[in-house]
Amino acid sequence: MDPDHFNHRQARLSTGWTYHYVDEKPANNGDQTVTLLCIHGFPDLWYGWRHQIKPWVQRGYRVVVPDMLGYGKTDMPTETSAYSTKNLCNDLAALLDHIGVTKAVVVGHDWGAFIGARFALWHPDRLLSLAILSVPYIPPRTQYVSLEQIAKLFQPFGYQLYLASEESAAEIEAHLPTLFYSLYRTSDARINAILRDGRLREVLLNAPITEGCLLNEKEITYYLSNYERGMIGPLSYYRTTQIRFGEELAASLPSKPRITVPVIFIGGTDDKICPPNTIESQGALIDKLTVVTLQGKAHWLMLEAPEIVTDEILFWLKGLGMVPGNRQQCCL
Repeated sequence: MDPDHFNHRQARLSTGWTYHYVDEKPANNGDQTVTLLCIHGFPDLWYGWRHQIKPWVQRGYRVVVPDMLGYGKTDMPTETSAYSTKNLCNDLAALLDHIGVTKAVVVGHDWGAFIGARFALWHPDRLLSLAILSVPYIPPRTQYVSLEQIAKLFQPFGYQLYLASEESAAEIEAHLPTLFYSLYRTSDARINAILRDGRLREVLLNAPITEGCLLNEKEITYYLSNYERGMIGPLSYYRTTQIRFGEELAASLPSKPRITVPVIFIGGTDDKICPPNTIESQGALIDKLTVVTLQGKAHWLMLEAPEIVTDEILFWLKGLGMVPGNRQQCCL
């Protein structure tokens, strides 16, 4: 799918950063149009939503998909604090301001799901509803838990320790194609091993995996062209654990963790970095939750099951009355 066949925009936001984003509008775009704001994860771009954008627009939705801070053609600050979810959510609110949208349906995958759920806490007045893929809602903590502790509690998160380390940026930059070949995969024994502490670095430096990648050569070439500035920005997300905790505690978010807008969670049964207990527990903190489980699918749902993801979200939105031309109902 040709990236040039999308409507690309850039804007300097009120938060001070310049964001690149795709903005696709339906033929009958107007005041009644429902906007979907899609947020990608790691290591991804706006391009991760390429299979969903056009079909959603054809159904009458406006679809806005930014390169997140540090990615693609969006600014890449060097300060780690710029990548806290509070600051990223402020950026997204500023993007909605820039495009003249008061409320949007927020759709996130991976880090985008985590950020989208936090957007529902930091800016609850800017959401119509929330769709989160592959990463369930995890509420703000009352006590600090380090990334090291998290990796001990849930072994598949071990790869995050390497991504958060100081040496990871230079090493990944020197072996960038291997990163995409290694991570963009369906669930198998090799990807399961990579997720454990220390194995991702070993694979990158010594035992690259090339077969079985979900991306074709043209797609990998496009991704690599958008990572030429380096990995400091994308990796900074993994270095914000303590910053995020401090910001959320200061704002008393742990005392008001409920998400009141309708939420759909879509997850794959073979996704090794999606703890089953968190899928179950999130229902206690979401007023109206729909859970869709995709059998035999892993982490990259927009690639592994593109039509299913597209249609499940359309079906969910229809059930909520959030359809083009019915804006008044969906804002109730």
